[in-house]
Formats: sequence, C-alpha cells, structure tokens
Amino acid sequence: MPIIVNQISSPLNATEQEVISTTLKKLGSASKHAIDCEIHKSSLDARKRNDIHFVHSVFVTLDSADLEKKLCEKNTSLTYVERSVYKPVISTKKAEGKVVIAGFGPAGMFAGLALAEQGYRPIILERGSSMEKRTASVQKFWLTGELDTNCNVQFGEGGAGTFSDGKLTTRIKDPLCRYVLERFVDFGAPKEILTKAKPHIGTDNLRNIVTAIRKRIIELGGEVRFDTALTDLAVANGKVHTISAGDKNEKVSAVILAIGHSARDTFELLQCKNIFLEPKPFSVGARIEHKQAAVDESLYGDHAGNPLLPKGEYQLSWRDKNGRGVYTFCMCPGGTVVPSASESGGTVTNGMSEFARDGENANAAVVVAVTPDDFGHCPLDGVAFARSIEQKAYTLTGSYKGAGTTVGGFLDGKPEIAGTVSPTYALGCKATELRDVFPKFVTDMLEGGLQNFSRKMKCFGDKGAMLTAPETRTSSPVRITRNADMVSLSVENLYPCGEGAGYAGGIMSAAVDGLKAAMQIMSRQAPCDK
Repeated sequence: MPIIVNQISSPLNATEQEVISTTLKKLGSASKHAIDCEIHKSSLDARKRNDIHFVHSVFVTLDSADLEKKLCEKNTSLTYVERSVYKPVISTKKAEGKVVIAGFGPAGMFAGLALAEQGYRPIILERGSSMEKRTASVQKFWLTGELDTNCNVQFGEGGAGTFSDGKLTTRIKDPLCRYVLERFVDFGAPKEILTKAKPHIGTDNLRNIVTAIRKRIIELGGEVRFDTALTDLAVANGKVHTISAGDKNEKVSAVILAIGHSARDTFELLQCKNIFLEPKPFSVGARIEHKQAAVDESLYGDHAGNPLLPKGEYQLSWRDKNGRGVYTFCMCPGGTVVPSASESGGTVTNGMSEFARDGENANAAVVVAVTPDDFGHCPLDGVAFARSIEQKAYTLTGSYKGAGTTVGGFLDGKPEIAGTVSPTYALGCKATELRDVFPKFVTDMLEGGLQNFSRKMKCFGDKGAMLTAPETRTSSPVRITRNADMVSLSVENLYPCGEGAGYAGGIMSAAVDGLKAAMQIMSRQAPCDK
C-alpha cells in the first residue's frame, strides 16, 4: 500500500525523474526505505502569470507499512491509500436466469466487463448499433439532417460519452476511479490518463477502446445485442422474472438498468410498471464557442502558445442573490459543437473533441440549474420541460439547425450569426432569439453569467463569440431511486445505475457506478455453471 506525497512543484520542463527526486528529498530520511515511486497526478497551476508550473502528487511505496502509517500521521501532506480496491466477493448461491444489462454506455460496459471476467456471462442490450454502424448513422445525420431515433449521439455502443471529449475527470473521490483508469489503459487508452489531473481520451480513441471492451466481454461468454431495446419487464412478487427485448423474452436473475440520461421511453415504461421514480435537478443552456487561442491567452497571458502548456480549459460559475447557479460544463478544447438529437422534432447540442484537441475553436456548455420547483414534481416533468425547449428550438429554426446567435446578439436582443468565431455546428445555425427558446429565468441567468464570466476571463468579453442552443442533456432529469445496496425501492433484483438512474455525471462516475452494481450482484449470486 503506497503513500501519496502531495504538493510537489516543478517547472514546466521538469522530467519525471526530477519530480521523483524532489519527492524523495521531501521524505527526508524515510526515502531510504522507498522501494517504488511514480507520479500519481499532475496538474497545472496558472494562477500567477509569472509563475506557471506543475503541481504533482506522487505514489511512494516504502518497505514498511508501519512506517508509511506513522509518516502519514505526522505529516498532513502525506496520504495513506490503497492502490486498488476492486475486490469482488463472489457468492456461491445459485440463481435461475441470466444477468441482463440494459445499456452499453460506461455503466453498462464496466458492469458487463466485471461480470464477464468472473464467469457470469451477462446479456447486454443496447438499443443503438455497434460502433461501426453507429458512426455511419451519426455522420449521416450531421451531413443530411436525417435522424435515426434509435442510433445517434445519445444511443449506441459506448453511450452518449462516445461522441464527446472523453473526459475522465470526476468530482467523486471513490478509490475505484483508479481501477477504471487502469482498465481504460488495458484496452488502449494512453497511459498519461493515469497521471493527469484532467485526463481525457478523445472521441477518436474512445471508439476503439469501447469496441475492444465489447470484444473482451464476448470472448468471455457474454452477449452484446445491438439494435435491441428493453421493451418490457414482467414483475411479480417484488421481482423481475422475465424481460422482453427485440423478439426475445429472457428469464432473468438480475437486471442492471444502465440506460443513460436520454432513454425517455424507458422511463415511461418503468413508470407504467410502478417502479419508483422521482424528478431531479439538471441544467439547460447553450454551447459557447471561442477561438482556442483566445482561451489560451485569457489563461496564460504571454505564455500562450508555449508547447509545454496544455490546451487551455476553464470551469466558471456564478450564483444570483437567490442562489440559482449558472456554470460552464463539459468544456472541449480544440473541439466542435455537434448536433445531438435523439427525438424527431427536437434540437439538442453537445460538445466533442478528439484526443489532439487541435481544432480552431474551444466550446463549453453555459447552463443554468433547474429544479422540480421550476418544472414540476411528477416523475417525468423534467423530461417534458427539456423536450419543450428542444421542440421550440426545432420549430424556430425549421430543422435540426442550431438556434444560434453571437453573445452580443443575445445580450442586445438582436440575434445574429456573423461574429469573430465561426460556428462549428455541422448542420449550420439559424439566427434565433434565445428568449423564445428558454423560459425567462433561464435567459436572465445566462445574461448574468456571461457578464460575470467576462470579468474573470478576457475571452468571455468577446461579443462576437458564438452561442448555439439548446443544451438540455447535461444529466438525467429522473432518478430511479435505489437503496444502499443499489437495489430499486420497488423491485428486489433491479439495479439502477449510471447517469440514466440519476447516480452519476460523466464517464468516470458512471463506470464506477456500473462496477458497484456488478459487485452487488456478484455478492448475491454465483457465476453461471460451466
């Protein structure tokens, strides 16, 4: 079990060995007991323009666990940790039926992989298509506006995160995060994700990694059924006994619901089956685009363009006097804004970038927090609220074009497209008054947020920057409520997890949640017979 030595500063051009040497010096005489040393995380500190440097935390393993504990007790800059806490407990109790997983996004993938590696041979249902077919379907939509409502940016192999920046940042502090990163590396992710404070894979790498995970699950005896949505659950005596998907019925021992935040028809199915659901807060707003060079200059000043510095990225937030928040979300350096609809007659935007992040523009969501007090307290009221925004945007543009305007056009109430930043939205943008798309309290908060952010970053003062709306799929508007054992409050063998269940927000937290659901099942039933 290593310790983590925190707050190791280094210049931008420092080598890994130089960082390790600094770490060992900080340990003093205890360094002679070090048997292994490697960088844990590295982040950029650019708060002072005249002193931009990296800050590291470093894994150090000593030859004595007692010494490690004593050092951590005396020094608050040291942390005693376990490297990996993935230790599934496997039950010997036999169960009839298969473990079925609905959804093949991060939660479903990691649940499926964990179960397959322990001999459970899960059946995974994915309403969308395999990566190869899905990519073609998405590209067709972006070129022609012809939408496949079952196979798009939201649905298909890898889930919604496949067409994103592939961010692996998360606010959760779960030790399983390290295990998830290690598994991504096992399947082809760049090793640097293990040490960067803000790791990302990029949509280009992520597609290959997802495909590799699917192939491994199948090699181990699992099934992945594409173009196959969960259509029914047969519930009796507090348990799911069979499920229907495609033209098949399956007897089940357990069901993991990893359906993603956009599976609105599945939410309706669950409500019809009296599965307990409740509305939850989420956020709505628009994508903002700046020149990446302007973002870099805002963050790094005269150091912008230094090849040792990463592409500039930011996270901003502001609250009004009533406590409502507006914030930036899912920032994509060097990326594009992408059409992301999944329902006919509704416009949705999202952001995406490849691993190199070498596009001319940067984009981020600027979104306003909304709660059931804004849209209603019935389980699916949040879905209806988001859908109404998407449909208004579609009606105003007459197509899946983005509802767009420059920042200046929005603030002045005179929408226009021509500005300092060329929009990257593949289907084009139509000048649209965003006050006709969103409720007044949302646009009031967007105005206040943009004005506040312009005082924090120079690029936000550019009235020629581009806004493309609407962004409505920031997280699930529904929670499929579960107990402490990750089991639905209504059905004892139903395990809601990931973003769609309202218990995660991003690739990392969803993957961890899927792992935990799989571990709960492993602790309750034995693997399949050979």
